[in-house]
Amino acid sequence: MSTQRAFRIHHDAQGHRAGVETLAVPAPADGEVLIRVGYSGVNYKDALAGTGKGKVIKRFPITGGIDAAGVVETSLDARFQPGDAVIATGWGLAFDHDGGYAQFLCVPGDWLVPMPAGLDPRAAMLLGTAGFTAALAVQRLLVNGQTPEMGPILVTGASGGVGSIAIAILARLGFEVAAVSGKAELQDWLTTLGATRILGRDALPGGDRPLEQAVWGGAIDNVGGAMLAQITRTVVPYGNIAAVGLAGGTALNTTVMPFILRGVGLLGCDSVHIAQSLRNELWQHLASDWRPADLDAIRSDSTGLDGLPAVFERMLAGQTHGRVLVELG
Repeated sequence: MSTQRAFRIHHDAQGHRAGVETLAVPAPADGEVLIRVGYSGVNYKDALAGTGKGKVIKRFPITGGIDAAGVVETSLDARFQPGDAVIATGWGLAFDHDGGYAQFLCVPGDWLVPMPAGLDPRAAMLLGTAGFTAALAVQRLLVNGQTPEMGPILVTGASGGVGSIAIAILARLGFEVAAVSGKAELQDWLTTLGATRILGRDALPGGDRPLEQAVWGGAIDNVGGAMLAQITRTVVPYGNIAAVGLAGGTALNTTVMPFILRGVGLLGCDSVHIAQSLRNELWQHLASDWRPADLDAIRSDSTGLDGLPAVFERMLAGQTHGRVLVELG
């Protein structure tokens, strides 16, 4: 095959535009690998990029999609052979390098994770960057001493990809999970994933004093802003908060008191630039002991390349939940 279909994003004198185009299949250079993409996924960042509503792309034109999984077509990296199943997330995908919304993806071999036993390309993209980020957040909590005995873990933005997978991982590891979601119609779904308590966005305990009653053993926060500030005041001594998202704002107006009087840990999570050894370790966990019990329960929808614009709009309008799978096979 010499040509392929790809979802391209442009921003130039004509403004923003995006859609499916026919491109040449790239040829790998030394150290690179050409992948026949089977599946990708839709993340909030993909929706911002595809609609032009967020400045998350460094160069144009570019192929969208920060996730991809498939099989090696051609390899100029001795670590990979044709037919090997691989995963690509993070690095420069859909930022300054063509991403996974295409039938073929050419990337440096250093960006790839060999598919671990227990996953295949479809299962890997039911997880995708969202699942990898959730795993990173859980890993940061555990490394910093979080245990189930410290109390329930609060997960904000629970109906999104990161939040829903974090619930499933935490429940599998024996943690009690309290989920925060503004979508009352998804309460049964969140309970199925492993949440034992569901709270509305305005139902978090505590006021605006520097320290409030300690309620949560820890938290995975996808919201930021005022909600994150409130959580810092209600975590038990030496509990941890993994900060993942900023849907509620980038400012954090709080005091140092939770950190110096209770020893609360605020742990940042960047899933883009991460050591390959840890990247491989987290995917191994996702394939085995941290794998959600029912991956398909996390999928809310599937689409091909042509359906991406509609999915993007629904996601930005808060009308999606869990993971949206992109099928390219």
